[in-house]
Amino acid sequence: MGMWVGRGRKARICYGFDEIALVPGLVTVDPDEVDLSWQIGDHRIEIPIMAAAMDGVVDCRFAIEMGRLGGVAVLNLEGIQTRYENPEEIVDQIDTATPAEATNIIQKMYQEPIKEELIGRRIEEIKKAGVMACVSAIPQRAERFGSLAVEAGADIFVVQATVVTARHLSSTHQVLNLEGFVKQMPIPVIVGNCVTYEGALELMATGIDGLLVGVGPGAACTTRGVLGVGVPQVTATADCAAARDFHHKQTGKYVPIITDGGMSVGGDICKAFASGADAVMVGSAFAKTKESPGKGYHWGMATPHQNLPRGTRIQVGTTGTLEEILYGPAHLDDGSQNLVGALKSAMGICGAKDIRQMQLTELIIAPAIKTEGKIFQRTQQIGMGK
Repeated sequence: MGMWVGRGRKARICYGFDEIALVPGLVTVDPDEVDLSWQIGDHRIEIPIMAAAMDGVVDCRFAIEMGRLGGVAVLNLEGIQTRYENPEEIVDQIDTATPAEATNIIQKMYQEPIKEELIGRRIEEIKKAGVMACVSAIPQRAERFGSLAVEAGADIFVVQATVVTARHLSSTHQVLNLEGFVKQMPIPVIVGNCVTYEGALELMATGIDGLLVGVGPGAACTTRGVLGVGVPQVTATADCAAARDFHHKQTGKYVPIITDGGMSVGGDICKAFASGADAVMVGSAFAKTKESPGKGYHWGMATPHQNLPRGTRIQVGTTGTLEEILYGPAHLDDGSQNLVGALKSAMGICGAKDIRQMQLTELIIAPAIKTEGKIFQRTQQIGMGK
């Protein structure tokens, strides 16, 4: 499998969203009649779109609004929301920094110690609004923060790092026993990130309830440039979805696949589901909302790393409310608004009544999908030519 890239070395060809297209179905479905709901643990969620645990995207206010609109937003328990009583002041400093200063200022802001009492307060604030509270931490802090999150009433816990494996080796740091952690947690545990079939199978064998798929595709992430590591999202999603289906056949447990990153418009989200996703995690599209704490700025989760930042601060602007981004009405013609409407329409065209049927949509390799016939849009820099 793969092509020769040198003597004794082969490499697979892998595909991202820009290189594939979806084929219409033989039967079409009324978009208003498709079912977008998905399951994580005992939770049935209305729309399969999660907001990423990034400080420019999610704070308590945003999480509450996202929950009210039927989705889930993940709050980063290691971000500025748990380091500062008044995180808005910190955001202002990050937003007003010059491009040359931004990374250094973000690194400085994240040197403030995490205050454990703020973890409970932030979760309780979200829960008081009557919506689900979903929070995340890195593997090294998962056990401590997991217990605090459960005590405060969190509904879902995410263990997230650039790459998470079931077998981590270290002689200097305490290694998280993922299987033991999942067993002791009374709430669903989502783990990520992963991009391989074998890695996904091993993680699922630990008993996890969901898997994040994606290394380096995010708009503010620089992992692929800094480390050279990553697999394009269509291939990564398809491989991990194959692991999900095999695991389900072997054990009877269905572990949802959540494609994380690389989707800025509705078309990308639709392709993620056709590639095998059960849900998607989105960052930059939500950073553009009026409710997002970044006020039009967005930065990668690994930007604060003291020795090797793998993210940057980008300006995405503010284009609409969260409700407009999710449900419309869209005021822009580039597919960045009414993401739910786009997914419903694509499912209807592909003949899919629900997400599981959408996963069976025929895919084609189509490198000209965004350029064919679009000469006027490109020359005028409008629509798909922006």
